[in-house]
Amino acid sequence: MSKSLKALVLTLTVLGTTPVLAGEKEATLYKNPECGCCEGYADYLRANGFTVTVKPTHDLVGMSRDAGIPDDFQGCHLSMIDGYVVSGHVPIGTVNKLLTERPDIKGVTLPGMPMGSPGMSGTKEGTFEMLEIQKAGGVGGVYTRE
Repeated sequence: MSKSLKALVLTLTVLGTTPVLAGEKEATLYKNPECGCCEGYADYLRANGFTVTVKPTHDLVGMSRDAGIPDDFQGCHLSMIDGYVVSGHVPIGTVNKLLTERPDIKGVTLPGMPMGSPGMSGTKEGTFEMLEIQKAGGVGGVYTRE
């Protein structure tokens, strides 16, 4: 293999891994200071390779509204991950799909606190539907089902 081909392969290898090394696996999670399940979700993200900064707040509802999420569709906590809003106990498969596909939406939400969802106790009953958060605000259709 020629030196220039080796250099090209090495460069492409390094550039191909740069986004991961540059922190695309970082999350900032805003939560009510007293909420334990939100800490469980932060631990879930950490177990799936994310570096998570937890920021307690008493203004979660207002922050969620500012992110374009109507009250009836807000999750238990609000995460900012690589330019996207992730509201609630969203499974890692959906988070990874969002980061890989990079759709033209503001983010996703799993409303409420569904039993058996990541970070929540209990047994999962049925399929979770993660909804799109539109860039203009409001909720669109189903982004994923898990």
